[in-house]
Amino acid sequence: MTQIIDGKKIAAEIRAEIKKELAELGIVPGLAVILVGADPASHLYVGLKEKAAAEVGIHFEKYLFFATEPEEKIIAKIEELNARPDIHGIIVQLPLPQGYNENKIISAIDPKKDADGFHPENIKKLMAGEPEIIPPVISGILELIKSTDTTLKNKKIAILANSEILAEPLAKILEGNEIKIIIAPETLTTEIADADIIISALGRPKVITANAIKSGAILVDVGTTRLEDGKTVGDLDFDSVAEKAGWITPVPGGVGPMTVAELLQNALNLAK
Repeated sequence: MTQIIDGKKIAAEIRAEIKKELAELGIVPGLAVILVGADPASHLYVGLKEKAAAEVGIHFEKYLFFATEPEEKIIAKIEELNARPDIHGIIVQLPLPQGYNENKIISAIDPKKDADGFHPENIKKLMAGEPEIIPPVISGILELIKSTDTTLKNKKIAILANSEILAEPLAKILEGNEIKIIIAPETLTTEIADADIIISALGRPKVITANAIKSGAILVDVGTTRLEDGKTVGDLDFDSVAEKAGWITPVPGGVGPMTVAELLQNALNLAK
């Protein structure tokens, strides 16, 4: 019988802990978000972050830029936020609209204020085995797996992703296991058939079906796709794999809420 990993419930517990700790410490972390363009999904995600920040007592500032604004203007705003002592964390909502140099903009953030953990310096430290800030999506995934009480030691783990930005740091943190990174596969036939844990961030609706997985596998679905009917689905063909998996994260309600909760945790840690 497949068990659902309830990301909403775990995220609510993390937020409650953050709220309690902030009250005890008597501090108000400041979190600033740069949002470029009119992508509805990005605006939705920033709205969720803003709501969650208000719930726990984190000061939240949002800076909106049209997709036609010059890169320099965005970087100037980041530099202004870098200099402010009341802002402890800065994030740039990704993906950026076409034409922007993502790396250049992220690199403008002070590494000590990089709440998303994607600054090249922070990724470098993580890859050297000395992480200071872990990207919230990665810590969210780890918490979801941890909640199943499964021992990670010697597990076969498959990481499916569109790029190495997520896959490589995630693999580094899961070191000590047999890890297979699969970047943008055309089809999924035998590559993941023996994996004990599958983490998928492909953004391809219902691409993973029951015949691709082994019985009892833990499935973590990072992918989200909005269908024409307005429904949001993940990379997993949920109804199909639910017959066979051991544990499964739903979309929505799995990795998404956890990523937001872990972002708030990073903001708290940076303020401390």
